[in-house]
Order: sequence, then C-alpha cells, then structure tokens
Amino acid sequence: MSEAFNALIQRCIDEADGAAAYQPPALAAALFYYRGGYRNLTRSLKYHRDFGAGRYASRLLGRRLAGSPLFADVDLVVPVPLHWRRLWSRGYNQAEVIAGEVAAALEVPMYRKLLVRRKRTRSQTGFDREGRLRNVRGSFAVRHGRRAAGVLARACHILLVDDVYTTGATLAACERALREAAPAKRPDRWGENRILRISAATLAYVGY
Repeated sequence: MSEAFNALIQRCIDEADGAAAYQPPALAAALFYYRGGYRNLTRSLKYHRDFGAGRYASRLLGRRLAGSPLFADVDLVVPVPLHWRRLWSRGYNQAEVIAGEVAAALEVPMYRKLLVRRKRTRSQTGFDREGRLRNVRGSFAVRHGRRAAGVLARACHILLVDDVYTTGATLAACERALREAAPAKRPDRWGENRILRISAATLAYVGY
C-alpha cells in the first residue's frame, strides 16, 4: 500500500509540474483487505450507520498504528472530507468516525476541518483507475483561516484517514492539497527543522 501510494503521489507531481522539492516518503497502512465479509464492515459503516462495528474496527486500526515505530511521530490526524451536500444528506462522515478513534489511540489531535471538498464529484464507484484520478483532481483544498494555517504550519507528520484505499486517487488528491498549502519546513517538538511527511491509513485496502 505504501509503494502504491508513493507511486501515485510521484505521478501527480510529474503530471503537475515535472519537478518537486524533496519530501519524505509517505507511509500507508490498512487494517484488512477489502475482501469477503470484510467488505460488509466498511459498507455497514458508510451506508447503514453501523457505528459500533465501525468504531471497534477503527480502534483496532489505531492500536496497530500506535504500536508501530513508523507512525510514532504522527502529530495530526485529518479525515478525508465529504462535500457539504453529501455530508448533509448522509448526516455524518465515515472517515471522521474512523479518524476520531485513530487519533485517540495515537494520542494526537484530529482536525476535521483542515481540508474542504470544494467540488461535489461523482461517486468513485464504477470508475477505473484513470477515471478516479480525473474525477477527484483539484477537488480538495486547505480551508482558509488563521487556525487552519497555524495547524498546518506546526504539523510535522500528518496522517490522512479514509475508509477504503482503492486506487488511492482521493488520498493522493488530499495529499497534494496539503502539500501545496504547507510551508516547506517547520520546527518539530525538539526545535529541529523538518520537512512535512503526509501518510495515509484506512480500514480496508483493495489492492490491485
């Protein structure tokens, strides 16, 4: 999953401008493969308000991440946002439910309003890999405001959270929006200048 995510990020960079300053490789992890009965768990959370099972699985994901040295320096968790119309009709954002449990396990803040989905795209279901990339291109942006700018300026390792990693198109679009808005370097908790790392975690990974 990490290899797939980094390859997609690099492709987005190449298609945008062909060059970019060094950035630490992204980490990416999921709790399970999107196969068999596991599909029902993510679908139940997303479409049927099964918060009990969703939160239980999210806590398991959070514990796994908290127990890994790779994610030990995560200092901010950000859920992939829904467009406001979809959020209004559904009543909740399943990525935010997962992110809340992950942030609690990592003992770091979650900032649900850092990213905004500025275009209501069609559902990714039914698109192939190329179609998914086109569908979400330019769909996300960092929210305007002093608080969002301050949060982004202080974070050294942001963890993006969503329910399912299919092709990674949505997460890569979020990563690019954060990267474009973030300062190149920021001091960490020990005063050392660090380049922002942006990683991803999901409940499920489709895998191609």
